[in-house]
Amino acid sequence: MNQQAPREPKYHAIAADLAAKIRSGAYRPGQALPSQRDLSAAYGVTMMTLRQALRVVEDDGLVSQQPGRGTFVTEPRAAYQLDSLRGLAEDLREQGHTVRTEARAPAELGAGRALRIERVRLLGDRPAVHQVSWVRQPYGSLVRGVDFTQVSLYAALSEHDVVVHRATERLRPAVLDTEIAALLGQPEGVPVFVSDRVTYGMDGDPVVVDQATILGDAMEVRAERAATGLSLRWTSNVEHG
Repeated sequence: MNQQAPREPKYHAIAADLAAKIRSGAYRPGQALPSQRDLSAAYGVTMMTLRQALRVVEDDGLVSQQPGRGTFVTEPRAAYQLDSLRGLAEDLREQGHTVRTEARAPAELGAGRALRIERVRLLGDRPAVHQVSWVRQPYGSLVRGVDFTQVSLYAALSEHDVVVHRATERLRPAVLDTEIAALLGQPEGVPVFVSDRVTYGMDGDPVVVDQATILGDAMEVRAERAATGLSLRWTSNVEHG
């Protein structure tokens, strides 16, 4: 006796249809979806089923439900991948985002111990990330003359046969200070992510220390986790007295 496959819940099909319309541009960022009453009538389902579908679409980051106002299509967010040794701009370009870089002239720090490189990353025309990299010597001298508006730091290092072996990265919530807020064109106090990353060479010594300040409404953070070899440690910032 053949068993029939279980039918897909109606709200899954509705969520998939709404997501397809959003991704195709039928509903554009910032636009309000039709009212829940109109959508439930259009799909021929109850309000409860329609609300289940909207929760799925919201969990996927495609819409935002605002009580008393309606459901709005969200601005698309770039994903900052935590599973790669590539530079941030390389990650974003691989995802199909248009990334432009504005850079200040590199500066020597600590009596020549490191080269400081400061950049602002723009997604489209919107400043989204402020990044400072400290490249330890002798590696800093190899990339001193590079135009970092056109070339990524990690690509420039690889051109000189510098091999990076691993990186550690810590991500923490913060708010914009006055200086970085001005560079990103945002008011002071806006929520951000701050990424502190150290990249090591084959000898185990640090090559690059990075700090990236990422606007919270411009990007989301994703990590790929394997079934084996994963170790997680949760830490608290609260000091116990």
